[in-house]
Amino acid sequence: MQLFDVYPLFPIDIQRSHGCHVYDRHGRRYLDFYGGHAVVSIGHSHPHFLKRVKDQMDKIAFYSNFVENELREALAAKLGELSGYTDYQLFMVNSGAEAIENALKLASFQNGRTKVVAFGKGFHGRTSAAVKITHDPSIQAPINHGFEVEYLPFEDLEAVEKALGKGDVTAVVIEGIQGIGGINEPSADFLRGLSAICEAHGTCLVLDEIQSGYGRTGRFFAHQHAGIRPDLITIAKGMGNGFPIGGVIISPKFKARHGLLGTTFGGTHMACAAALGVLEVIEKEQLIENAAKQGERLKDELQGLEGIKEIRGRGLMIGVEFEFPAAPFRKKLMEEFGVFTGSSSNKNTMRLLPPLCVSGDEVEEFVGAFKACLEAVAVAI
Repeated sequence: MQLFDVYPLFPIDIQRSHGCHVYDRHGRRYLDFYGGHAVVSIGHSHPHFLKRVKDQMDKIAFYSNFVENELREALAAKLGELSGYTDYQLFMVNSGAEAIENALKLASFQNGRTKVVAFGKGFHGRTSAAVKITHDPSIQAPINHGFEVEYLPFEDLEAVEKALGKGDVTAVVIEGIQGIGGINEPSADFLRGLSAICEAHGTCLVLDEIQSGYGRTGRFFAHQHAGIRPDLITIAKGMGNGFPIGGVIISPKFKARHGLLGTTFGGTHMACAAALGVLEVIEKEQLIENAAKQGERLKDELQGLEGIKEIRGRGLMIGVEFEFPAAPFRKKLMEEFGVFTGSSSNKNTMRLLPPLCVSGDEVEEFVGAFKACLEAVAVAI
């Protein structure tokens, strides 16, 4: 049997990792400024994280969710404390796409509606409902077209009011900062207006913080820069530092009942141990503050360089838009300078999503490689 060919792969086989670096089978070191799609939040192979997971493995890795699990309670309490959502509830799943699916179900249960409003260039996952609200028809199968979605542009509150005024929209779904779309950030005024319109029309506001959450932008969640409190918040990626886990943070307005939601693997002993390890490191090492500090430093260093059209984002969620296609630059940066970065659906934009533990020295290491690569590209052009 061979693998189903899904992604074009770089010929690099990563064998080990530490902090903000990974190493291939030949021992070559790469600076990781992508974190595997923003998954690596506290750094590769963090000793506290590894101990948390290993100690739990020695006790019990899994049992089904019809018995109590004190780790789930501990995770919900710590997440509420660090995020500021102590009065909300947590439902755990295995991925970001699952989190979106369950958020949409909760919204529809709550108000009995089926239409969803999403935003252009947004990405929310590849499962049935999640891919339907993702603004990319090329990855939607015929079976995914089960409900109506209206895509709107950022910053157009009149369009939002018009769409919700019909009374048939169950949820508005928006990323705290668009990731795959090219690091596009809705303004604080737009998010505040969006929240007010949703409240007025009985529509649930779903904040997709799967990529932009967990401290990456200098606040626990990106939407907190706008001072709003959504009805539902979806989380995953940085939540487990590589261990598969996701969740929905649920407003008190939603009342739980048995059978409403369910999961086999969501919130297992191992997943909760991993997620607790992440939160403990974020808190102890003040990684949210570090993300804000190093992100500003990184943006300042890149600002105004020849060939760069725009720098976007907050904290350690940064988009660099070039005046030329980003793919050849990213390839050269990786192959010749040993630096991993990310792509986006904007062909000229490169994403930077390093672990939140990145140091000033590592920022300087990246900037040095970036400038050298930029000079080499300029000569070639």
